[in-house]
Amino acid sequence: MQAIDRPSVLLVKSLLNPIVIVGCFILTIHFYGLKIEKHYFLLLVITFLIASLIFDEIDLELDFKSSLLRSFGNIFARWTFLFGFLAILGFAAKMSDDFSRKLLLTWFVATPLVLIAVQLLARRALQSAVSQGDAQRRAIIVGVNELGLKLARQFESAPYLGISFAGFFDDRSPERLGVSHINLLGKMNEVAEFVRTKSIHLIYIALPMMAQPRIFDLLDKLRDTTASIYFVPDIFVFDLIQARFGNINGIPVVAVCESPFYGVNRVMKRIVDILFASIILIFISPLMLAIAIGVKLSSPGPVIFKQRRYGLDGEEIKVYKFRTMTVCEDGHNVRQASKTDNRITRFGRFLRKTSLDELPQFINVLQGRMSIVGPRPHAVAHNELYRTQIKGYMIRHKVKPGITGWAQVNGFRGETDTLQKMKARIEFDLDYLRNWSLSLDLWIILRTAGVFLKQDTAY
Repeated sequence: MQAIDRPSVLLVKSLLNPIVIVGCFILTIHFYGLKIEKHYFLLLVITFLIASLIFDEIDLELDFKSSLLRSFGNIFARWTFLFGFLAILGFAAKMSDDFSRKLLLTWFVATPLVLIAVQLLARRALQSAVSQGDAQRRAIIVGVNELGLKLARQFESAPYLGISFAGFFDDRSPERLGVSHINLLGKMNEVAEFVRTKSIHLIYIALPMMAQPRIFDLLDKLRDTTASIYFVPDIFVFDLIQARFGNINGIPVVAVCESPFYGVNRVMKRIVDILFASIILIFISPLMLAIAIGVKLSSPGPVIFKQRRYGLDGEEIKVYKFRTMTVCEDGHNVRQASKTDNRITRFGRFLRKTSLDELPQFINVLQGRMSIVGPRPHAVAHNELYRTQIKGYMIRHKVKPGITGWAQVNGFRGETDTLQKMKARIEFDLDYLRNWSLSLDLWIILRTAGVFLKQDTAY
């Protein structure tokens, strides 16, 4: 819901981050007594354009629902990505020597701190502006139900929206509604007159879609008013994955279940995957060679075990691992490894305990089959079993599988010997899809090392 739709406010929300980033750079240049020469001006322009794409509008809900730490983490992650991208461009264009290292380091350190400080000030300024006098707009909700009540709570708990909530309209009596402590203003046939006489600016229709005839009748009566009318469809009472609005040649559509990786997010995710995977593979290549020799000497069979897994959109992919067992099962019945599994070699047990057997999956990342962070891929046989037993199981395949994931750093790593454990793992996977951000990916990567060293659930 875009409650604050004034052009000046939208302009501040959209351009605040790139302006602050560029402003920090200009101040840093002046701090070191330098001049804005051509190469600095070019960097300013490129930075502004990329920052406009990477950074979201400022989130007015931070002070009410989000922690300051998480907001700063999101800012720092996106800023690090932007700065790294600019560094790569500089090296590729052979211009990196034209810039002061001290200046760039100061800019890198100072910018996220200034961003969070300015955002906090901007939030307070916007909240103050919309809470004064004629900035407040009066609103009513038509329909007393779960969705309407939830919307009313948002108005009451978020003064920065600039909305003064007058009350509800519903054809049912308070006794039939079964809800106490609400301001019921009247019935639906009284809405139009109330809007005209009480200077109502916003009308939110929270009736179920099955009430279409009554909605049409209400809209017809409201034609004689100047109020803005919003329909709040009841699909939003369901658990939605990355819900958002769009249109197809002017026809509005609502995404109910969608991947978080579209547009700029998809590009960012892929660039981060390539950078991390490339750097990691360079550093671990001697270790992988040593492990390959160890696998070959420990038992007969191939060094790399290739197993069929479901990837993006449920397509089959081949996932690489160092072989840790005396068998290479990839059929219709795959038994999960257990603590006393005699199929695991002695060297293989060490690899599984430390997760070193999964290092070849960084090659899968470079191939584009996997991501650094995402839901862990399951064997095809396990997918076919659990998709019939767990509601929403296949939604986890809206994104590429990952080497590590939100479920793994929350204790669901290794064997899932009960249906309840698998359900809990899937719920964490879906939670990742609902709340994805670049900062969340970086947080999962940081937590992964500690979790893998401490837990003993991998066999």
